[in-house]
Parts: sequence; structure tokens; C-alpha cells
Amino acid sequence: MNLEPIKIQDLDLNIFNQFDKRWFLLTCGDFETGKFNTMTISWGSLGTVWDRPFAQVFVRPTRHTFEFMNQYDSFTLSAFNKTYKSSLDLLGSKSGRDGDKIADSGLTPVKSSEVKSPCFKEAELVIECRKMYWQVLDPSHFLFANIEHKYPRKDYHCVYFGEVMAVFGTKEFIHPV
Repeated sequence: MNLEPIKIQDLDLNIFNQFDKRWFLLTCGDFETGKFNTMTISWGSLGTVWDRPFAQVFVRPTRHTFEFMNQYDSFTLSAFNKTYKSSLDLLGSKSGRDGDKIADSGLTPVKSSEVKSPCFKEAELVIECRKMYWQVLDPSHFLFANIEHKYPRKDYHCVYFGEVMAVFGTKEFIHPV
């Protein structure tokens, strides 16, 4: 796909729809060495913290991507049009421990511009991030009783903050002047 650089302040994205309905691929590792993994995510946020644009993502310790998130210092978020929904379904339901799920998905990993973690050729939006913070969720801080039921195995997500280093996308993601 032909992506243009987008200044973070010009990014036009319905963030609630993107995470909840369309999803992102979270990819972490090193493209050059071929050591990376990806998973579909529907939880996260974009915003500003510590005077920096950031992305927040959640990964359970049982996911194969968790190992990569702890080992490498960057990650990418890649968004796709609806024709790739089945690829994202597959990448969210299969583990990279069990085989080459990326090859099975039909998507093509490519080198990112600012970080070592790859993105995907077919993406219509790519957000490149450098990790800046992480923390495991502490269930004693849950303020709603119905949150705990999402963790029957007590496998609480780790939250990662990534400083947004670069954004690339199609024209539809550029805020009109």
C-alpha cells in the first residue's frame, strides 16, 4: 500500500472504532534478524503522556508476543482495511509458538522507518513506537467488580507505553486542513 508520513497532530482516527471493531496488529522484535512476532489487539489507546505522543497496549503473559515485548525496545501498530479481517482473526487466535502464523495469514512483514520492529506492506496505517514504560496490572486496583472475571487464570495483562516515533498512512488518516 502507498503510505504517506503523517504528523501525529494531523492523524485523523476514530480510535474507539479502530481498537474495538477493526483492530490493530501489534508487532514486536527485529525485522533484520527475522525474530519478531505479531498478534491482533483490540485493547489500547493513543494520546499524550509526559509531553510525548504515545500508544498504550496490553499483552497477557501467556501470549507469545509477551516474550518479544519484554526483550525488544520497540513495537508497531498496523491497521488494515476490512478485506484483511480474516488475516487478523487468524493472527489473534493462533500462536507464533506453534508455527509460522504470519506466513499463514498472507501478510507481508516489511522494515519500519524508525524502529526495528516490522510493520506490514498491506497496512493502511502504521504507528511506530519506542517502549517507554511497562507495568503488570494490579488486581487490587480494579475499581469495578466485573473486571476480575476477565482473568479466571490470574494472567493479568502487562501494559506497555510506547512513544510514537513515526506514523504512516493513506490519505483517509490525514486530518483535512
